Amino acid sequence: MNWSMLMTFLAVLVVTDPARAPGGESSLRIALFQVDATPPLGSPLCEGAVQPAHRIEDPLSCRGIVFLSGARPIVVCALDWVGIGNAGHDAWRAALAEAAGTSPERVAVHCLHQHDAPGYDLSAEELMAGRDLPGKGFDPAFGKAVIDRAARALQAAIPAAQPVTHLGAGKAEVKQVASNRRVLGGDGRVRHVRWSSMPDPKVRAAPEGIIDPMVRVVSLWNGDRAVAVLSYYATHPQSYYGKGGVSCDFVGLARRLREQALPGVFLVHFNGAAGNVTAGKYNDGSPPNRPALAHRLADGMAAALADSAAHKTPITAGDLAWHIRPVALPVSPRLAEDELARAFASRPRFGLARDLAWMRLRRQGRTIDLAELQLGPARILHLPGELFVEYQLFAQRLRPDLFVAMAAYGDYGPGYIGTRLAYTQGGYETGPPSRVAPEVEEVLAAALRDLLEANDRAADEPSRITATAPRLEGPAGP
Repeated sequence: MNWSMLMTFLAVLVVTDPARAPGGESSLRIALFQVDATPPLGSPLCEGAVQPAHRIEDPLSCRGIVFLSGARPIVVCALDWVGIGNAGHDAWRAALAEAAGTSPERVAVHCLHQHDAPGYDLSAEELMAGRDLPGKGFDPAFGKAVIDRAARALQAAIPAAQPVTHLGAGKAEVKQVASNRRVLGGDGRVRHVRWSSMPDPKVRAAPEGIIDPMVRVVSLWNGDRAVAVLSYYATHPQSYYGKGGVSCDFVGLARRLREQALPGVFLVHFNGAAGNVTAGKYNDGSPPNRPALAHRLADGMAAALADSAAHKTPITAGDLAWHIRPVALPVSPRLAEDELARAFASRPRFGLARDLAWMRLRRQGRTIDLAELQLGPARILHLPGELFVEYQLFAQRLRPDLFVAMAAYGDYGPGYIGTRLAYTQGGYETGPPSRVAPEVEEVLAAALRDLLEANDRAADEPSRITATAPRLEGPAGP
């Protein structure tokens, strides 16, 4: 099947499942679940890329919401882990679906991508275990235990589900947190990589670049009482990491600050399309910056929640829907299965196992579900990988008449997902950490249009992701 035939075939694979079946109940309810997801000491962190867990600085959590109506339940879940990929992502969705009495297609599982935290990729682990090297990337027994705990907690939460009568949707600017990691030179190519912590003052002084400065909040209410809050913000969450101190980092601390200010309200935070966004402009890596960044993000969350409360609208089960679009992401041209297999046989490493697992799963025809949760005027998009922020901005431009938020870091298998232009500019993210080809832009752009039902967009609306966001111009640095 050639590329155009494949795109035509995928264009019809839009699955829509309204939340209320004919004759079903009109009320909307939510069940809330949360479990500890902190790894035991000695566990690998960041898939073995950093020091293992020596101490626990902050507990990690898994938390989620089950939407209940006259149709099959919908589950959205977020973990303080670095990433859940391939068969590991399938296992999470299957377990939560069974516990909720729904199908895996109606479950979205995302990570916040903290680096001092575990990962979970059963496909890569199978390859490593086949070479008598189990547990190098993560602790499989611990990962399975957290899945089981989460499934039990979800199942136990359903009888205590609470009514939702109103929805609020708001946003606010977060100041001095996010900056684009790819600092371009005058030739349009990446001159500096602005890591999460950046000690070089000249690189920190470069302009913020392309970011989404807004944190978005969806609040769920039972009358005048807020029951749950979902927040979305795009940035790598690291302030400092790699020394063995397990931490939910500044995004988790910001979530905690909001919880302390809102007793009795359940908070779930999602990382947006942050593949090329870090706090590097505002973070030199010194420990005091972690609470400083947390407070800045928490301040933005508070303002966004206030905005959402000021814009409450009634909501019923008829205002809830779930749409999915399975996509086949094109494989990076640098990945050749025979070469990967030889390299892995010569020197087995977890990173190579991830490459090989992704390559083989795609050869077998595995697709990834993109999803849209519709909550009245809000559209929440659920996407895979370390997605570039341009995709988030593109989605918002497609439907400026709607409240559009995005959760990325779903299925972690593809790694970084850049734009077509970015693959010509060099830089870290579009090199070996990306397992997809530049054509991924066209695949995701088409899927986002389908999910957002943007058939009424203006005829002159730009059709390319990179044409819809501003570019960082001029030389890097002062």
